[in-house]
Amino acid sequence: MRSKLFVPGSRPELFPKALAGQADALSFDLEDSVLETAKAEARRLVGQAFQTPEFAASKKTVIVRVNGLTTPHFEADLAAVVGPRLDLLNLPKVESADEIRTVARALARLEADRGLTRPIGILANVESPRGLRLAAEIACADPRVAGLQVGFADLLEPLGIDRTDATASHQLRLAVRLAAGEAGIWACDAVYANFKDADGFRAEAIAAKRLGYIGKSCIHPNQIALANEVFRPTDEEIAFA
Repeated sequence: MRSKLFVPGSRPELFPKALAGQADALSFDLEDSVLETAKAEARRLVGQAFQTPEFAASKKTVIVRVNGLTTPHFEADLAAVVGPRLDLLNLPKVESADEIRTVARALARLEADRGLTRPIGILANVESPRGLRLAAEIACADPRVAGLQVGFADLLEPLGIDRTDATASHQLRLAVRLAAGEAGIWACDAVYANFKDADGFRAEAIAAKRLGYIGKSCIHPNQIALANEVFRPTDEEIAFA
């Protein structure tokens, strides 16, 4: 999963473009990019899209970032999107292993009710000081946890830490990667908000790859090719494999 493109769940006109694009994974967002008043409609649109032949035929990894477990939207989000086309549930702002286990039980109930035989994985976001401190426990909480994703904006900005500080971002990436490594799962890098700054995006992607990250989140289609290029295995690595 070299590239993971965020797609606002409230923007259905973008769904076909995302499916036709070059991102390895699509993350349909019901959280930060959707206004409070639009959340019910967004989950309906995403759930409806997942039933179409276009999604059934797509080979892309399909992810949904739901609203957090403690929000009034979580259960409705889950009910709307759990189905055969969902590969990973992206859980934001995770702060404990218990949260993961609660979500895993909720997924298991819905899968049983809907006759799903393939377990849906969990991509857990590390976006707070507590989440960072307990990242290894979160990663090891349940076999459904497929990966960790670091989130710099929510983690750093409330503390007044400069998002562009290379030393801080290196330390955080390394901590999350080691936590993922303890659980034997992968880690995905954070978004880079300035989608017009290709050099900045590439530099972050290279830094993440050096720490063993599998790919980077994208918020704009023009970032996809850069992520695919940086995280593509080299010819030597392919030949060796």
